[in-house]
Amino acid sequence: MKKNNKMIIFGGGGHGRTLIELVQAMGSYDLVGIVDDHIPPETELLGVPVLGGQAVLTTLYQKGICLAVNGVGGIGNPSARWAVFESLQKIGFDFPTVVHPTAFVEKSAFLDAGVQVLAQTYIGTQVKVGFGSVINAGAVLSHDVQAGICTNFSPGALIAGNVVFGDFTQVGMGATVNLNLKIGANVRIGNGATVKKDVPDDTIVRAGTIWPKPQLSRIVNVDKKEI
Repeated sequence: MKKNNKMIIFGGGGHGRTLIELVQAMGSYDLVGIVDDHIPPETELLGVPVLGGQAVLTTLYQKGICLAVNGVGGIGNPSARWAVFESLQKIGFDFPTVVHPTAFVEKSAFLDAGVQVLAQTYIGTQVKVGFGSVINAGAVLSHDVQAGICTNFSPGALIAGNVVFGDFTQVGMGATVNLNLKIGANVRIGNGATVKKDVPDDTIVRAGTIWPKPQLSRIVNVDKKEI
């Protein structure tokens, strides 16, 4: 099938509508419409028509619409986002990497297929971001960061250099991850958390906390001698 720039976005929720404006700002694609099982067909979202639910995907592909953007953010449930990719891939859709014009991506950085880079982000030198990941507004990925597939960095996340993230890990708003760490797969780092040491797979770092939990210092009472 001949490739072109015709595109759909799957999902018309908050993340999907953000992607509508991102794609429009890029000006590189012909955004044909939105596919969503929960929004009535012929509804318009930011001027873009809803074409129907999953049942219309094969027909759209057969009509020559070969590009799809995954508008399911998957916060708290990355498997939902991954399931959308699997469904679209079975039909044959390709997943372009979309980058907001106000984001800054260093030339040596690598963004895999399906990666979404939102407004005012910074992607540093020799960063590698895996398939289907989301770098949300204002996030910073410093030099040599490696992010696995379907990772998600929420607005304002600050990642120091040479940090490695496993697949499906999510970093909350305003969270900070220190230099040279390894963060496992399926990790959840809450909003405003500070990570100072490696984090094992399947760990939840709660919002506003420090990882690891600081040890309480011993309090030593010193008797004062009268001179």
